[in-house]
Amino acid sequence: MDCNGYRQENHDQNLFPKPKVLVLEPPPVFIYHEDILSQKFHFLKAWDSPLPLDQFLTTHAHSVQAILSHGSCPVTTNTIRLLPSLGLIVTTSAGLDQIDLQECRRRGVSVAYAGSLFSADVADIAVGLLIDALRKISAGNRYVTQGLWANNGDFSLGSKLGGRKVGIVGLGSIGLEVGKRLEPFGCNILYCSRNKKSSVSYPYYSNVSELAANCEVLIICCELNDQTRHVINKEVLLALGKKGLIINVGRGAIIDEQEMVRCLMQGEIAGAGLDVFENEPHVP
Repeated sequence: MDCNGYRQENHDQNLFPKPKVLVLEPPPVFIYHEDILSQKFHFLKAWDSPLPLDQFLTTHAHSVQAILSHGSCPVTTNTIRLLPSLGLIVTTSAGLDQIDLQECRRRGVSVAYAGSLFSADVADIAVGLLIDALRKISAGNRYVTQGLWANNGDFSLGSKLGGRKVGIVGLGSIGLEVGKRLEPFGCNILYCSRNKKSSVSYPYYSNVSELAANCEVLIICCELNDQTRHVINKEVLLALGKKGLIINVGRGAIIDEQEMVRCLMQGEIAGAGLDVFENEPHVP
């Protein structure tokens, strides 16, 4: 580009400066696409600053126009109130439990999220965790790598997936994808959701404990909110029973984690396949 073109480009950038976007922690998508995104946006990298977060936010408070976030980094009431020019929060997560939506409504801040973009991928993980737990793939691998085979003999056999009664908690976009994947295995699908779905023929339960009592596997696909926090409690786990498996691809806090660990240690449920934990990244 010649000098005139270069000056014109700089002139345009001065007239239309890049929007300033606060990044509290870098989502994986940001790491891969930062170079391209930086051509259009000026990123304020809180995690990369030597300043404590509150000082960093105070320093840039009046210039932040948007926040780029993801599920593990909360956008709290205090953060939103510190940023008077904030107009948009974008999260790469399918869940919104880490964003104070009430404060966003009060301030008129728009929120964009991933929606059903990752539903098929999450459903794949749910089925993978279920097969792993039934066939004891990870447990068998630990048995071999810890050198127990030679001393203790053959590892215990796993169980088949076909014909299992599988209860899905939350038959939204992820739950429906899980059901589609399990049908070819010959699984009997049951579900509990806020409302009965006219689009499916699966048996419906309005109560999670009743669902657990009537299935061998419980797969958690619902969102985390005030109603679903610790909805998988001692009562539900005991209803699932000693041969029952629980799979969680929702949010960790949907399960009362302490009760689940106790049930696992005391043999009151058979096993768990967990993609999420209550206090990530701190895992009991």
